[in-house]
Amino acid sequence: MSLSFRFGTVGSPEATPPKPGGTVGGIQYAASIGLDALELAWVQGVRVGETTCAAIKQVAEENGVVLSVHAPYYINLNGDNEKWPRLRKYLIDAAHYGNLAGATDIIFHPGTYFGHPTDEVLKVTIPRLQGCVDELRVAGNPVTLRPEISGKAAMLGSLSDVLEMAKAIPGVVPCIDFAHLHARLGDGAMNTYDEWMSALDYYRKTLGNKAMQQLHIHLSGINYGPKGEKNHLIMEEADLDFRNLMRALYDAGVKGRIMCESPLLEVDALKFRQLWMEVSGEG
Repeated sequence: MSLSFRFGTVGSPEATPPKPGGTVGGIQYAASIGLDALELAWVQGVRVGETTCAAIKQVAEENGVVLSVHAPYYINLNGDNEKWPRLRKYLIDAAHYGNLAGATDIIFHPGTYFGHPTDEVLKVTIPRLQGCVDELRVAGNPVTLRPEISGKAAMLGSLSDVLEMAKAIPGVVPCIDFAHLHARLGDGAMNTYDEWMSALDYYRKTLGNKAMQQLHIHLSGINYGPKGEKNHLIMEEADLDFRNLMRALYDAGVKGRIMCESPLLEVDALKFRQLWMEVSGEG
């Protein structure tokens, strides 16, 4: 019986052997330990060519591993007009080469408010993001763009923000980072079954049932302070109630991918998979 979620890591697993190494080796190693998803961590820039992308796509298909891309950190949908063409190119390049590599989803950090009200910022950012989707579709590129929930309240990327983007633009769907959601307000909120069910219900009401079968989730422990996220933590060091989170996901009847961003990538990814199997009775 296949699981409702695929599990994997953001970036190649830590113990990927040096040969063949790289993403190809990472995919092979992930599959060998029971993971079936990988997010290509192109966070410092998109530095691949068509030949590498073809090799990545082939080995992923051979090993039954589905791929996504974490686009460069530098993207900011609310960047000033002079910088926007350069910032935009990071997202377009990630989507172009990601598609060539067989990735279906492109995850990105949407940017910052620069102190402006949310509604003003969305008036700038939604048309810009629509323009990116339009360009990709004209080029025949079908990837889903996924703005990620951010871990700091000063950053664009509340649950409401990313749902507004998704509601406005076909082809845009959020990446739910539950650790960021927990850390964002700095007060330890979003750490109970009822809070998660409420968030999932909001997601369903905004985007419909189909979107609930294709969730893309980032998960790790997280260290936070009054201003939100500080750094990711391993599962055992975190105050996040992972078991009740899995229970909420199961009771909400959702499916998709859960991608681990813990400092112990594949170790915690496999723990998340095991926990899901215990809670769901799947597998």
